[in-house]
Amino acid sequence: MPFSTELTQKLGIQLPIVQGGMQHVGTADLASAVSNAGGLGLVTALNFRPPSKFRDEIRRCRSLTKRPFGINITMMPSIMPVDYDAYATIAIEEGVHIVETAGNTPEPVIGKLKKAGIVVIHKCTSLQHAEAAVELGADFITISGVESAAQVGESNLTNFILFSQARQRLSVPFIASGGFADGAALAAALVLGAAGIHMGTRFMTTAESPAHPNIKNTVVQAEATDTSLVLRRWRNTFRAYNNQVARRVLDIEESSETGNFEEVADLVMGRRGKEVFTSGDPERGIWTAGQVMGLIHDIPTCKELLSRMEQEAEVALQKTHLLQASPLLAHQLQSLSRGGATAASAKMAT
Repeated sequence: MPFSTELTQKLGIQLPIVQGGMQHVGTADLASAVSNAGGLGLVTALNFRPPSKFRDEIRRCRSLTKRPFGINITMMPSIMPVDYDAYATIAIEEGVHIVETAGNTPEPVIGKLKKAGIVVIHKCTSLQHAEAAVELGADFITISGVESAAQVGESNLTNFILFSQARQRLSVPFIASGGFADGAALAAALVLGAAGIHMGTRFMTTAESPAHPNIKNTVVQAEATDTSLVLRRWRNTFRAYNNQVARRVLDIEESSETGNFEEVADLVMGRRGKEVFTSGDPERGIWTAGQVMGLIHDIPTCKELLSRMEQEAEVALQKTHLLQASPLLAHQLQSLSRGGATAASAKMAT
């Protein structure tokens, strides 16, 4: 069964599945594998510094796939200044057609990207930020609940609530993010009104991911409860694997009298997280992972994963169609509809 949503139509992809732009993991190798398997792969811009290295990675990705791929520009607080405009300029010069922005407002780069005719997807954790991004010109919104890895926002809202809010309030299509690992979840997201799904931790745990094999095995062996929410005190909350470094950060958050971020800065530095993925030591530094770890049980290729998800989604959607075709269900729906209309009439009459 071919999947046709606003996302597949606009981006020219086969399956409505987007790979997250992951720190240390979103390379040309992974992005091209996802795109070759029918989804949308993303090269993470800030993995490549200075920006000239990013240009080389875009070209490398294009040499590995003839299918659509995009880039991710995540704008977050940083000790060292980041020239986001330079990354956006390189993406335009290299003929990239799809850009995902994330983190803070996309305002610093979205005007330039839209002027160049680029499709912009903005990833955020609240409807307030989503609506602001739509006003700036975002074509799609990726909405992510507290289940997710990395930044989860400060509202603690789960995906069921956020997805329904997005369906009710957004004027552009939305992509569901957080907790996705199989085709049944893809089907559920489509039924809830999403144009597709966004996966990070699941793609990190694939054969083409550059993460160390021991980190992938750590994810496979982990439970959904093996994560922590850190940096809540500084309103920069993100979900991390619950190792000794994350627990140390939590201890400082709870016990610090000053609340100075410098007390945890060295523990959450990106350099330490990078060493996790290169050394294979899950305790070496802080690294992001979603609760979806509890649903990941193998390390397939991207092609195997997406093919499996496509089949699972088809089965799940066929079950939905069977429910809709059930005479008993149809009768119940008609009864509920009549009851709702009667109740609405009664309310209007009072």
